[in-house]
Amino acid sequence: MFSETISPRFSDTDALGHINNTMVPVWFEGARDPVFRLFMPELDTGNWQLILAKIDVTYHGQLFYGKDIEVRTYIGRIGGASFDVYQELWQQGEKCASGTAVMVHFCYQEQASMPIPEAIKGEMNKHLLEG
Repeated sequence: MFSETISPRFSDTDALGHINNTMVPVWFEGARDPVFRLFMPELDTGNWQLILAKIDVTYHGQLFYGKDIEVRTYIGRIGGASFDVYQELWQQGEKCASGTAVMVHFCYQEQASMPIPEAIKGEMNKHLLEG
């Protein structure tokens, strides 16, 4: 598991005083950097090897300004060329949101998926969601 703490900004709130629901996918994407580094340690956008195929988000509870949020990032599934990144947002000991991003190891020159190298799969397995 990868873990990151976010301190919500006032501008992340909505008119009801909650964290705006549009922030959750943004925070999830930002917290995927350690996963991206498994494929591209320097995060070289000239040699990017991943493409996003699908995302989903489930809201379990409200998120609030003034309280830190922990983003937990796991590898949920490893396939031949694609994998799932499963993530959760926790605030004050409660899971408030979860989501999955389906990522594909991708060659932009060929416009086609590529098999995930075994060495990278080995590193991904270290962060595999248990259960």
